[in-house]
Amino acid sequence: MGGLKEELLKAIWHAFTALDLDRSGKVSKSQLKVLSHNLCTVLKVPHDPVALEEHFRDDDEGPVSNQGYMPYLNKFILEKVQGNFDKIEFNRMCWTLCVKKNLNKSPLLISEEDSFKVWVIFNFLSEDKYPLIIVPEEIEYLLKKLNEAMGGVWQQEEFEHYKINFDATRDGLSAWELIELIGSGQFSKGMDRQTVSMAINEVFNELILDVLKQGYMMKKGHRRKNWTERWFVLKPNIISYYVSEDLKDKKGDIILDDSCCVESLPDKDGKKCLFLIKCLDKTFEISASDKKKKQEWIQAIHSTVNLLKLGSPPPHKEARQKRKELRKKMLAEQEELERQMKELQVANENKQQELEQVRKIRQQMEQQVAQKSSELEQYLQRVRELEDMYLQLQEALEDEKQARQDEETVRRLQARLLEEESSKRAELEQWHMEQQQTLQTTEAEKQELENQRMLKERALQEAMAQLEQLELERKQALEQYEGVKKKLEMAASKTRSWKDKVAQHEGLIRLIEPGSKNPHLITNWGPAAFTQAELEERQKSWKGKKSTE
Repeated sequence: MGGLKEELLKAIWHAFTALDLDRSGKVSKSQLKVLSHNLCTVLKVPHDPVALEEHFRDDDEGPVSNQGYMPYLNKFILEKVQGNFDKIEFNRMCWTLCVKKNLNKSPLLISEEDSFKVWVIFNFLSEDKYPLIIVPEEIEYLLKKLNEAMGGVWQQEEFEHYKINFDATRDGLSAWELIELIGSGQFSKGMDRQTVSMAINEVFNELILDVLKQGYMMKKGHRRKNWTERWFVLKPNIISYYVSEDLKDKKGDIILDDSCCVESLPDKDGKKCLFLIKCLDKTFEISASDKKKKQEWIQAIHSTVNLLKLGSPPPHKEARQKRKELRKKMLAEQEELERQMKELQVANENKQQELEQVRKIRQQMEQQVAQKSSELEQYLQRVRELEDMYLQLQEALEDEKQARQDEETVRRLQARLLEEESSKRAELEQWHMEQQQTLQTTEAEKQELENQRMLKERALQEAMAQLEQLELERKQALEQYEGVKKKLEMAASKTRSWKDKVAQHEGLIRLIEPGSKNPHLITNWGPAAFTQAELEERQKSWKGKKSTE
């Protein structure tokens, strides 16, 4: 209620300050009655004629003065406001009372309706102190939003130049100066009146009517299931839909709360870009014009529901509050800095006074010292002579002490050098003995290695001799194998010829051939060169020779 009361007071302040004053500089009772009656009507507050007449009694110090009207306004009107009134109607009533007296008659690029909307926006963005002004930071915020709505490029340098030329004696602009600034077209160059008007209306809808998003979409009916185009308007806790964007024929509302949700749907029944808004009692099926609009609406509704869950105000109101808090913090810091500067200035002045007193005392002391300086001159001269003698004696003692220290240092150095020389000599003797032992050990190892080499060379020669012997035996065995092979071939040939003869004469007779008694052996000298017993004997002989080696 505090924020609503402050918004109402701003519009009422404009209307009140526009009332005519009588000769004594006060507002007439009849004008205050008319203003109060109009406020009760538009704010839907019950009239109380008795309280009104009693409060506006005629006296010199009575509530007819500016200060006296506020208690009545708070007690009998503002405290009874329930919030069920039409804000636009209320603002338009206050605007009607103040516009003729304050709006400059010079031609403007915006209509009176647009001027009214700028005036309402001014009350929303102005500081919470009177007389009402809008500070340069909020002017820049408003101009940027208007420029963005017009699709223009923001000229920051031009605005900085405007701020430099801003009246240094004031902290901001009044509502009428703001209307004149926007109506002059200084920051909307190249834009026609219709574009500027549409931009003002868009910003007005967002900041004043809390319109978070609006646009045409198709809605599926709950009864007939037909699709109808509607103009949707999203606000912090409701989505209203109308026949057209003139908002004259309202068709229904979608009440939003923290239980609502929005879901994307696939294309079906020839409809594209579908999404669903689920509420506690109803579900609404919507079709956007394209994928981008669909995503924008889903994101906007989702963000609105999240704000309801968190209990947060609309983004533009939260941003305005943060900007005001930041300015308030900076103002407090500036005031604190000014207070510290004043304290430092007072402390500096006190220090200056103390220094002045010290300077006077110093002058008095200098005069006393000057009087006694002549008496002390001779004494000081004698003291300087004694100091010179003392310094000379001190230097002589220091020289003697230094000489003794140098002598002691040289003596210690000699002793250390002798000790190091003795240590080095013992170390060299130790190294010499170790070298002799190392040489002896090396000679013995060398002799041992030579003996081993000779033994291995002798064993190698014996092995070579054995190898040659084996090679000779292998050749002899191969020759024997060749002879036996030839004999075997001759025998086989005879056997085949005999078999052929027998087969020719005795076709049914089958020769029984003797089989091999012993398994055939394969050696290096060929098959069946040795018997098994001979081969085992030779293996034993080879193993014996190998172990000997």
